[in-house]
Amino acid sequence: MVTVDQAVIARCAKEGKHFEVLVDPDIAYDLKEGKTVSLSRMLATNMVFTDARKAVKASPADVAKAFGSHDPEQIAEEIVKKGDVQLTTDFRRKKTEERRKQIAGIISKYAINPQTKLPHPPDRILNAMGQARVNIDPFKPAEQQAEDIIKALKPILPISVEQLTVTAEIPAQYAGRAYGIVKDLGELKDQQWLGSGALIIKLVFPAGLRESVYRKLNAVTDGNARISEEAKK
Repeated sequence: MVTVDQAVIARCAKEGKHFEVLVDPDIAYDLKEGKTVSLSRMLATNMVFTDARKAVKASPADVAKAFGSHDPEQIAEEIVKKGDVQLTTDFRRKKTEERRKQIAGIISKYAINPQTKLPHPPDRILNAMGQARVNIDPFKPAEQQAEDIIKALKPILPISVEQLTVTAEIPAQYAGRAYGIVKDLGELKDQQWLGSGALIIKLVFPAGLRESVYRKLNAVTDGNARISEEAKK
């Protein structure tokens, strides 16, 4: 359990009343991210306040009316999920930087340089994000921010998001083992088992994963897969 001195305030308004709880900032952040957390460890104290800084407790009747419960963990969970968590400047800066790196990793994975057909390294994307002065929301999922940031990077980097459609013919002696692997490489659009026992698959995946997919297909077939591709935006 976090100490009161280390905790931050999470607050929300319900039924015309104001409610606050003292929480561990890291655990509260994870809860807002949708992760499963220990609510008992998140709370610095089981008290519900109207003003946590002044230690003014909320009326039990008001709490019960607003939340339908006296359970402090249940109440704290709702306040954190639906309300605001007052993060320190240093904590927000740390989480913003973590989110920035997450976004750069996603863009490196899903987007490519259309001139070379290769992905941009994350460090190059991070530098371009700095030049473009993109705004990062530490509470918004990285995937939801990536598309707008790619648009902001286009004046700075040659970048596009493409999908590759790959057809691979896998010889019979590798087909069974390969099938369990290819399903995790992308979206399996089609499959055909030949009378010889060979397998033909059509796989769709982000173009930035091209080298990784080819490497895995060749590894599982000892380099004997026959692969052809068609790129599309």
